[in-house]
Amino acid sequence: MARRITPSCRLCRRENEKLFLKGAKCSTDKCSFLKREYAPGQHGQMRKRKKSGYAIQLREKQKAKRIYGMLEKQFKNYFKKAEKAKGATGEVLLQLLECRLDNVIFRACFAASRANARQLVGHGFVKVNGRKVNIPSFLVKEGDEVEMKGNESQIKEIKETAKILEDRGTPEWIEVSAANLALKVKRAPTKGDIGMAIEENLIVELYSK
Repeated sequence: MARRITPSCRLCRRENEKLFLKGAKCSTDKCSFLKREYAPGQHGQMRKRKKSGYAIQLREKQKAKRIYGMLEKQFKNYFKKAEKAKGATGEVLLQLLECRLDNVIFRACFAASRANARQLVGHGFVKVNGRKVNIPSFLVKEGDEVEMKGNESQIKEIKETAKILEDRGTPEWIEVSAANLALKVKRAPTKGDIGMAIEENLIVELYSK
């Protein structure tokens, strides 16, 4: 499976926005974005030029890809799936991204970042409706029950993470039991549940050219 190897903090600086890719560190004074709020590279501090319409659309797509930790081919496949589904393409795209199993684990505060959540899923620590699922891109649906499994030390570590992140809160579309390290999908997520500003219409316009 292909994976992104670019340093996370460089991605935030490139998008000129905190994407919270490194978990708890992003909320502390150690965050690199706070120290260097300009694009990476030798020309990062040069005067910014006015962006073209295409550049604005491209940056929005790149931002969404980086938030959810995907490469181009996988992201485009989600867009094609959203195009074929009923409803507004942009909103369906965001819904599909939110329903990824790794994102659900992250939203439930069982992992500090989506990258950490992907590790938990890939290492077999997650069950969906009683069956082990080790595919981070697995899409959950309304009524699904997800629970964390592992040995005593692994469960203790996940619970400690959940305790640290409890102030982050969880979205209304999932019901979380932190004590049991379990959650239930109450309904499909909406754009308002994302918590980050993603202009999905710009992504649709870019791929529709």
